[in-house]
Amino acid sequence: MNKILRPLVVISLLIIFIGLTTLNTSAAQENKPGLKVFISVDMEGICGVINWEEVSRNGKDYDLFRRLMTEETNAAIEGALAAGATEIVVRDSHGSARNILPDLLHPAAKLIRDWSGSPLSMMEGLDESFDAVIFIGYHARANTADATLDHTMSGTLYEVTLNGHPMPEAGINAFIAGNFGVPVVLVAGDKAICQQTKELLGDVETVAVKEGIGQAALMLHPQKARALIKEKTIVALKRLKDFKPYQLTPPYTMVVTFKDEERANNAAWIPGAKRVGPTSVSFTSSDFMEVLRFFKFAR
Repeated sequence: MNKILRPLVVISLLIIFIGLTTLNTSAAQENKPGLKVFISVDMEGICGVINWEEVSRNGKDYDLFRRLMTEETNAAIEGALAAGATEIVVRDSHGSARNILPDLLHPAAKLIRDWSGSPLSMMEGLDESFDAVIFIGYHARANTADATLDHTMSGTLYEVTLNGHPMPEAGINAFIAGNFGVPVVLVAGDKAICQQTKELLGDVETVAVKEGIGQAALMLHPQKARALIKEKTIVALKRLKDFKPYQLTPPYTMVVTFKDEERANNAAWIPGAKRVGPTSVSFTSSDFMEVLRFFKFAR
């Protein structure tokens, strides 16, 4: 080969190789799967809600607030899509689990309705394949001052602790997510649950849609609440790498304190349970699913 042409051929081959490599890299990036997001939605923490009647199927204003619940869920879905989510599962997690209006829910999401009996409860449908968890409409744990409709899973429970930590529902559900290796990235609800979640999880995005004032509350306008939820969902998912799954060191000890002695009497008969106070029952296991099974049947 001509000595002059040889370097030109080598350079040409290098240009072709670099071009093909760039094309393959771009194609791989285009085919890379997007984020998979799990959204658990309760109702007491929805903007505007202040009374138990409003979250009860028999309440005269229930239809209004289930619509607002659906719209706040849609705000989170829209934010997730804007941040690159390609698969979204919504878990209706309040009461009958038949509150979110399916026809008004964003069509990009799949919806889990009703209860199957799984100990995963409000987190049913979650597994290791998800990238992030979002809580919408959440509320503070039982016996929290200046909190809207505060309780922990049931009105019969006074307190629930895990490895000594007082747990709101957001904490229990973050524990479930953590055992699947999935971080909670955003919590929306009243100011009290936002504070409690930050105390437990540390770095987590929050949207306080209302602030309790005794039995009353200072509310954002629902449109403003939805705008903030969408905005903070985008922020949270864009910095997904900053969040860590909430994990406790096994064995896990759950102590459930009831409001009355009769329920404690019944829970103490669950295999492995131990009475640790007049109305308190404890259960310890290194298997988080065993702890959840205990909690399901105890309450």
